[in-house]
Amino acid sequence: MEDKLRYPIGKYTAPEVYTKEYLSERIQEIAQFPALLKKEVSQLTNEQLDTPYRDGGWTIRQVIHHCADSHMNCFIRIKWALTENNPTIKFYYEDRWGEMEDNLNMPIEPTLALLEGLHFRLSYLMSSLSESDLNKSFIHPEHNASFQIKEIIGTYAWHGLHHLAHITELKKRKGW
Repeated sequence: MEDKLRYPIGKYTAPEVYTKEYLSERIQEIAQFPALLKKEVSQLTNEQLDTPYRDGGWTIRQVIHHCADSHMNCFIRIKWALTENNPTIKFYYEDRWGEMEDNLNMPIEPTLALLEGLHFRLSYLMSSLSESDLNKSFIHPEHNASFQIKEIIGTYAWHGLHHLAHITELKKRKGW
């Protein structure tokens, strides 16, 4: 049960081949994420927003702010990969960021607005990439591995849906 609460849509599985269709579908998911998120959280009370999605997990409020933190990092990492030769990106401690004042207590509306603009830019940029751009990469120091932009598109589409499911599954369990 704990694994289902932690990974409600399962862990990310990379495709064997990154086809144009696969990437187009993932970019569409990235583009749609802010609207789906807003639909699920805009009517929640502060008490509901401050409810953890699982024991030991983040609150809905923290999850929303985390998505902005993470996806901003994604955008910057893609820009680095497009403008530098396989750069080493900056690692960040998402758990520490999640415990900062803005993630714990800030209203969600500014973050929802930020995600709307950010995801428009992400999907716009991702849709414009050539085959050679999609193969550009960066080194992630936490994993000591290189990741291509096409891999990041799949990962971040999953990431948004993963956290959206944390929220929708909690709402179902609580009858909200």
